[in-house]
Amino acid sequence: MHSALILAPLLAAFSTAQHVHFDIPEVERDIQSMLGEYHQYTHYPGPSPTYWHHPKPRPTKPVPALPVDKCAYWLADIKHQGIAAFNPSPSTYTVFRNVMDFGAKGDGVADDTVAINNAISSGGRCGPGTCASTTVTPAVVYFPPGVYMINGSIIDYYYTQLIGNPNCLPTIRAFATFAGGLGLIDGDQYGANGLGFGSTNVFWRQIRNFIIDMTLVPAGSSVTGIHWPTAQATSIQNVLFQMSSDNGTQHQGVFIESGSGGFMNDLVFYGGLNGAVFGNQQFTMRNLTFNNAVTAIDQVWDWGWTYKSININNCSIGLDMSSGGTTAVGSVVFIDSSISNTPIGIRTSYGSNSQPPAANSLILENVNFNNVPIAVQGAGNITALEGTPTTSHIDAWGEGHAYTPNGPNTFEGSIPAVNRPASLLQSGGKYYERSKPQYQQYPLSSFVSARSFGATGDGHTDDTTALQRAISAAKASNKILFLDHGDYLVSKTIYFPSGSRTVGESYSVILSHGDYFNNMNQPQPVVRLGLQGESGSLEMSDIIVSTQGQQRGAVLFEYNLNSPSSSPSGLWDVHARVGGFAGSNLQLADCPTTPTINVTAANLDQNCIAAFMTMHLTKSSSGLYLENNWLWVADHDVEDPALTQITIYAGRGLLVDSQAGVFWMVGTSVEHHTLYQYQFVNTQNAFAGQIQTETPYYQPNPSAPLPFPYVASLNDPKFPNTTVVDGDLVIPAADAWGLRIVDSSDILIYGAGLYSFFNNYSTTCSDQGNGEVCQDRIFEVIGGSAITVYNLNTVGTHEMIEVNGANVAFYADNANGFISTVAIFRSA
Repeated sequence: MHSALILAPLLAAFSTAQHVHFDIPEVERDIQSMLGEYHQYTHYPGPSPTYWHHPKPRPTKPVPALPVDKCAYWLADIKHQGIAAFNPSPSTYTVFRNVMDFGAKGDGVADDTVAINNAISSGGRCGPGTCASTTVTPAVVYFPPGVYMINGSIIDYYYTQLIGNPNCLPTIRAFATFAGGLGLIDGDQYGANGLGFGSTNVFWRQIRNFIIDMTLVPAGSSVTGIHWPTAQATSIQNVLFQMSSDNGTQHQGVFIESGSGGFMNDLVFYGGLNGAVFGNQQFTMRNLTFNNAVTAIDQVWDWGWTYKSININNCSIGLDMSSGGTTAVGSVVFIDSSISNTPIGIRTSYGSNSQPPAANSLILENVNFNNVPIAVQGAGNITALEGTPTTSHIDAWGEGHAYTPNGPNTFEGSIPAVNRPASLLQSGGKYYERSKPQYQQYPLSSFVSARSFGATGDGHTDDTTALQRAISAAKASNKILFLDHGDYLVSKTIYFPSGSRTVGESYSVILSHGDYFNNMNQPQPVVRLGLQGESGSLEMSDIIVSTQGQQRGAVLFEYNLNSPSSSPSGLWDVHARVGGFAGSNLQLADCPTTPTINVTAANLDQNCIAAFMTMHLTKSSSGLYLENNWLWVADHDVEDPALTQITIYAGRGLLVDSQAGVFWMVGTSVEHHTLYQYQFVNTQNAFAGQIQTETPYYQPNPSAPLPFPYVASLNDPKFPNTTVVDGDLVIPAADAWGLRIVDSSDILIYGAGLYSFFNNYSTTCSDQGNGEVCQDRIFEVIGGSAITVYNLNTVGTHEMIEVNGANVAFYADNANGFISTVAIFRSA
């Protein structure tokens, strides 16, 4: 048995003893290293004082024992050859940075603030207030084991991954005199003109593997662990927050006040006035544990939020949705979770006369309460759902508007639970979940580098042959492929076989180009995950797939593997980025907007047709776990200081036409595709948590389907060639679908934000009170059975739901501030 498991009781005690520190750094470091190992072998990244978590099941593949040096971590030791291909000085720019190389001590004594900030900022990088965004200055900032004392905020920069050693979690500890800004780590520092980065444009960044320690700061002083107003393709993973539990504590773990996220997982919070304060358009959060806070989660605003595998212990309030009143929190889904020893489980502002009528929509499913006298408290402190001094289980309960399939019917109380397919579940009846592998248990000898096999990643050399050679060699030797940071230009399909494991470095890019991907009548995958008929599983993380220039036949991802539901394939932090970045040849100078020109098939800029489809889960495929994936067709030029909008055409978003199904989509987003964002056709058994979509900003100029012809074999939607008239309103009828579900069963969506902000680049159509006239419809169901959507939130859309050609949900019937919300939709 592993030493960390043998010492589990001691380690649990150490984790909860917030004010215990050791005078000898080596002793403390050993304890921290054992904590790191303990976290690795338990379900949560830190032990809970209330519940014991059983070790994870043994992996299906043999796992090497940890090296003799228990803190050894391959990412720290591997040769770092990554390059920023489109940086002005790629030969001298450094992607990977070790904070100790910049003078950080990590000894628990020295002030490391300046050294850490220098490690982040050096090299002319994109900082808050000086740069809007860019992809040409990426960085991995690595923290070896240690205790890093700081007296001011660590300032996060654009396109930055802050990564600690997962085997021996480094601690970032504030001095008692800490005088930082909003956080020990400030993800978006305020300046004279507000946030340094526009929070809805903060993309491609991560924080993982840390202990954030605020316990030296006096309890009555306001201090935050991480300030995180961010957007898509961002994550915080495997972080433990230690705060004061003293009376009057003003500490808080995470603070988010704006943005368009996002994803977080594997976080543990001890103490604090608020474990976390969350306000953002939408998020999916999974595997969060809160202990001994006054309020575990203060939900100050949102449009839609999905919580999965949340465990709240010994707090005064579990989830508080009431602090902003009914106009602040749009909707929350809370599933597969537990609340214990907490007087009020969930507090809302929902009541019989609350306005707007759909605000504070709430869905609970598979939730356990233990010694929670009030499970849900509504407006006026009225008990909406009684608790119990013992244990109670809630199959399903909610409040809001229901369409089953017709409505709206206002409800508050028990609801029929989803009949969950067994293929989507793990033990205990929860939906399957698995965190991104960091391969920390593997020695350096288990990795091979793509650049060591001759791939350049320089964005100019064709790397097709070398990259394929590296993938094949890694598979043949049962090793993990490290895709050093770079832009790998490919002119033919890159095939990843069953059994392959690939990990990128600060979002390594596979970039297609050339004629092979430019035939709309013969589309080709850029990345092929398995062959038709191939069985087995693969893993991929921290990678972006993109296209360069005109690529009318490019399918960025084609997934073919038949993976077992017990050990599915997985894509974590794997994204698509079509246009709008350096090296894409699809920037402002190439593809400007043309709102004053009537765009037709004759004058449409063919050079800006950049993809045929972004992701296809094919008929023969099954068993794929997707977590924190953003499939983005650029709406603006990331490299432009003004973030000026551009026009890029990509046909189809995520198509699932797998016959067997069995897919999980946790924190996924698909945006700006011409025909649709998500489409499920003739498939079954899919779980999705808080999907998010946006219609192309240029539509209806031109309207869908231009410039893509109808393809019957792909079950493309057909669009009318007229507008819709409703009184004085003229509404576009041929805009992209956010979500289509056709002849499918058991498609289970736990939160959806389907947005249409623009009409020919104008936002007038989505202003509140104007009839929501950016487009007529956005969600369609045809045939099928057992379709459930919890907390459907729409923007700019006149009719929220269409079933078999009939409109069944009008936006004004479900008003919820800026959005419209349906808490439950179920097909007939």
